[in-house]
Amino acid sequence: MTFASLLTPEQVERVHQASLEILENVGLLVRHEKARAIFSRHGCQADAETQIVKFPRAVVERFRTLMPASFTFRGRDPQYDRTIPADGPLIVTGSSAPNLIDPVTGRERRSRSDDIARIAQLINELPGYDVFSVSTLAEDASLGYFTLARLYPALKHCLKPVRITTTDVEDAGRVLRLGSLIAGGDAAYQEHPFITHHFCPVVSPLTMDYASTEMLIFFTERQWPVYPSIVPNAGLTSPMSLAGTLAQGNAEFLAAALLMQMVKEGTPLIYATLPTVADMRTGAYASGGIECGMLHMAFAQMARYYNLPCGGYIGLTNAKINDAQSGFETGMSTLAGVLAGADMLNMGGLLDALKAFDFAKAVIDDEIAQMLKRVKRGLEFSEEELALDVVAKVGPGGSFMMSPHTIKRMKTTALLTKLADRDPRNIWEGKGGLDAHARAMRRVREILSKDSQTSFAHEVEDRIRAEFSGLVSGKLELPEGW
Repeated sequence: MTFASLLTPEQVERVHQASLEILENVGLLVRHEKARAIFSRHGCQADAETQIVKFPRAVVERFRTLMPASFTFRGRDPQYDRTIPADGPLIVTGSSAPNLIDPVTGRERRSRSDDIARIAQLINELPGYDVFSVSTLAEDASLGYFTLARLYPALKHCLKPVRITTTDVEDAGRVLRLGSLIAGGDAAYQEHPFITHHFCPVVSPLTMDYASTEMLIFFTERQWPVYPSIVPNAGLTSPMSLAGTLAQGNAEFLAAALLMQMVKEGTPLIYATLPTVADMRTGAYASGGIECGMLHMAFAQMARYYNLPCGGYIGLTNAKINDAQSGFETGMSTLAGVLAGADMLNMGGLLDALKAFDFAKAVIDDEIAQMLKRVKRGLEFSEEELALDVVAKVGPGGSFMMSPHTIKRMKTTALLTKLADRDPRNIWEGKGGLDAHARAMRRVREILSKDSQTSFAHEVEDRIRAEFSGLVSGKLELPEGW
């Protein structure tokens, strides 16, 4: 597939050079002492008083060549392992929303761990999704179990790769222990680590967050799968221009990526971003803006320049309900991302700029995801596909319907959608005249009514309960009222 471009090769090179200027002359504020020491030890200029680290060009150029060209997400079941860019685009859920649209009442409320169990079951069964980045927080988490209350029901009900963020070293230790208990031991988990870790170590503009930086170092040292995301917001935390935001964001990514390579050369990572342009009428976080999709296209070009897998939060929406705005904001940006070569799209299920999960939107986004994968598959081109002999045989005025050529391809050439309605109006009305949201909720209910086929074996459950007695139940049940 030939990728779409917003930048010329000369402009890509200029962005790289501009990022080098930023890193060398402006630098980053790095509050984490160990990170400053790592940078200093590898040739950077670290000022202990101002905590500013500056990166000589030669250092950047040396360490950027050490970054691998692929990244692998592993699932609890290895059949769901996925590597980008080869298996891209990977479709990932949006994550960490505090709220949820209740599937029974339709009202927004705080999310709980039992909601995560249901979401995990849904994502496990929807074919368009490749990775479950835990979609919501868990209001019912007990003290010390903030992350485990999210991760445990996610792993219990989803065999696909699961992505999570931890808060500190103690929290990370509990997460890794849970992984070992499920895998059957430390060695088994080390061989196939099915939890991927994610952090935003650079807070725009040009500041390394203390806790996320510590976590990035922690997981890189131990070679657990981890990658950073960069989140510049034009007009507020980066220049009010797409080019300026691209240059600053690229510099911020390089800083985080260099830290990982300085800790452990050859550490896999993803060039992951969530770039936005603020709506300066109100200062609103406009994650549904088309400029977000455009910036992702440009960042994808920078990732190809560095030969890295790329992606991020592409296809978010500011819509509060699952309506036309939700559809066109998600659809337009994700299509732009795929056409530009994005390998990973965190796009599924969230409304209101990452604030609320909606079951129906997750189902609709699954169908969008399958459409995007069809686009990436491209137009199969060969003499056989040109079908000149078929055209000649059918001739003017004929029909291709019963041609062997048609029968052979009738289930593969076109995506046979399950949610999008293609019936004539009278048949659609006869089936109840349901809109896309209602059809999606019907699909949700079908999936959640099935028994879970992913739950842990009794001995695994016993091991987990023996070590984490305060853990949430993780049971999969229909919502009350359904």
